Amino acid sequence: MTYLSVHIRTNGDWTQELKRIFMDNYFSPHLNRRASFSELGAAEPRSLPKLLVDGPYGAPAQDFRNYDVLLLVGLGIGATPFISILRDLLNNIKIADELMDLAMETSEDSANSFSVSTASSNRKRAYRTSRAHFYWVTREAGSFEWFKGVMNEVADMDKKGIIELHNYLTSVYEERDARTTLLSMVQALNHAKHGVDIVSGTRVRTHFARPNWKEVFTRIASKHPNSTVGVFYCGAPTLAKELKTLSHEMSHKTGTRFHFHKEYF
Repeated sequence: MTYLSVHIRTNGDWTQELKRIFMDNYFSPHLNRRASFSELGAAEPRSLPKLLVDGPYGAPAQDFRNYDVLLLVGLGIGATPFISILRDLLNNIKIADELMDLAMETSEDSANSFSVSTASSNRKRAYRTSRAHFYWVTREAGSFEWFKGVMNEVADMDKKGIIELHNYLTSVYEERDARTTLLSMVQALNHAKHGVDIVSGTRVRTHFARPNWKEVFTRIASKHPNSTVGVFYCGAPTLAKELKTLSHEMSHKTGTRFHFHKEYF
């Protein structure tokens, strides 16, 4: 059985009405959590809703496998496309590692040594991406509930530290505010003791204020010299210009090449 997870932001009349229909007819405590829709949109209890999916359509992030390193930046609900990329990255690297282990096990004599080198070269060709940096920036702490389970899943699966996860909450206080400093200290102590972030409720630490994007690009260029970095952004148009400018600037100043892609919601 195949499961499809869909995240829809309620922003406007159409999505508000869609939410109302589901809440009233599908999630109502008076029904058996089952409903379907007639041609006029009326709810008919006792069967699952019928959904029609159109697509798939092209997206800026669909060619992420063409890059050595990924820098994924999501604002609010803009984190959605990158969750799938993180899962895909981990799953493919896991499969590649399993194939390598299998090849090593069967290379007990020199006759099988060719299969090991072949498996290694096939792994490189099949999946170029080796590292990813994910930055999720949101104004509301409640947003972290959207992907809480997924973030923990990625943290658990990532045994080799392939993916860096960064959560940023921008609506607390300014970065140098004394209250932010105190909250950060309490947060650090709790995370060190229990391994859980007190803001997001996940294993991923939450930072306050906005990221210093120039420092982010500088650190990635230093960490991945002579690599090709795919910069993928999904969110409001406001941040796109800064990320695009930094991508061009750092590509000329360092040996790392940054290629910028954007998607607005």
